[in-house]
Amino acid sequence: MRITEAARRLDTSPRMLRYRDLLGLLPPVREPAAARPRGGIPAAGRADRAAANWGGRHRQFGEDDLAAVALALEIEQRHDISPAALAFGLRVLTEPGVRAEVAELARRIGRIRPLPARALEFEKERALRLLNLAPGRTPPTRAGGSRRSAQPSTRP
Repeated sequence: MRITEAARRLDTSPRMLRYRDLLGLLPPVREPAAARPRGGIPAAGRADRAAANWGGRHRQFGEDDLAAVALALEIEQRHDISPAALAFGLRVLTEPGVRAEVAELARRIGRIRPLPARALEFEKERALRLLNLAPGRTPPTRAGGSRRSAQPSTRP
């Protein structure tokens, strides 16, 4: 079906469907087998090539496309978010670099706990400090008052 019919069935506007398409919230356009070029298409040329292959025809929506858009609309309404926020959420899920940056921000502002390895390292250092400062033990010191390991030196 054409975009106007799809918009009517989804109770939205064709303009909003185009906006969602630009954000990457619609399934990719499936080209007819005869129109597909051989080999890969560079990312910068995909839109131009697709337009040339389709000969100016408009995007057709199938039942799977409508179901995907309906799910996106439901998620946006349930969580009170914009289509742009949902599109960014998809980027976080699909792009490892973006995911790592968002996770680091969440750790820094306290929304998620530190990585387990960091927490384990902290606990290990804390335990070693407590063992060195146990009652009845004095921590080893160097000349000048700085601490050193309890291992004997191999220097003569």
